[in-house]
Amino acid sequence: MPIQGTSLKALNTFAINASANAIITASTPAELSAAWLASNKANKPFLLLGEGSNVLFLNDFSGDIVLNRILGIDIKENDHEWLLHVGAGENWHQLVVSTLEKNIPGLENLALIPGCVGSAPIQNIGAYGIELQNVCDYVDLLNLATGDITRISASECHFGYRESIFKHGYREGFAIVAVGLRLSKDWQPKLTYGDLTRLDAASVTPQQIFDSVCHMRRSKLPDPKVTGNAGSFFKNPIVDVNVADALKSQYPAMPYYPQADGTVKLAAGWLVEMAGLKGTSLGGAGVHQQQALVLVNRDGATGADIQSLAKLVRETVAERFGVYLEPEVRFISSLGEVNAVEALS
Repeated sequence: MPIQGTSLKALNTFAINASANAIITASTPAELSAAWLASNKANKPFLLLGEGSNVLFLNDFSGDIVLNRILGIDIKENDHEWLLHVGAGENWHQLVVSTLEKNIPGLENLALIPGCVGSAPIQNIGAYGIELQNVCDYVDLLNLATGDITRISASECHFGYRESIFKHGYREGFAIVAVGLRLSKDWQPKLTYGDLTRLDAASVTPQQIFDSVCHMRRSKLPDPKVTGNAGSFFKNPIVDVNVADALKSQYPAMPYYPQADGTVKLAAGWLVEMAGLKGTSLGGAGVHQQQALVLVNRDGATGADIQSLAKLVRETVAERFGVYLEPEVRFISSLGEVNAVEALS
């Protein structure tokens, strides 16, 4: 359980120059549990971190941060599907790459999503017509106090749009240590979004979908290694159909995605852009010039800079369209995670 320095700058994709009391790397469930018990005994705040791709450090963290680096990919198969058991510390994109190299399709639409496998169920990550819930079989949870591991089924995860039980019922005292995936051998391409709609469903290959998704993401989203960011900062809002229809009549070009339950999903990036915020700067933070849904660390931004800009975006969009955006990104204060919506209110 090696201990590294205290700077968090290289451990969050926003590249916020925050620090922690201690940063510990854990490669086994036992090491995770031991770190939690030690921190708890010392009455210090405790935070589990994957690759820091979906967090905003508002200021220095006054406790211990443990990096989940539990690795391993085990693949079994039957006549109908491949069954993957993946350690929470594995890189998500590399998992997608490795499955395609083994001629196992099903994850190609989720290429280039940053972060670790263990973070995927928390957000129910999704892109280009696929969400984790479509391929998730189970999640293994470690009780940090006892060291016991419990397996919960996908249905018990209560997945929703960027939602899961892990944001609510399971967080304090538990850690995701592995994720089970179930990929059908009766592969069907998902070609409902963006450039994918131009591909021929009868002849397209998983690799072609992967390549197209990577091209779209790289052309629209800034590389966090060059410009600090956490990808899409806000969720696409889901609103009542009457609200959506009223906006659609006023803005005919507005993207409009009917949902199975009768609600309508709107495009947060379009709302931000139409509110005139693309390229806006505040302190060292900015709204990205190419993709308005992305907030960036333009010039040595602090967590407070990003927070202030996000508040400005949320308020401006609400004034223009009557729709309040909710952050996808987790907000971390000196003592731990705080409610992101409340932090912007």
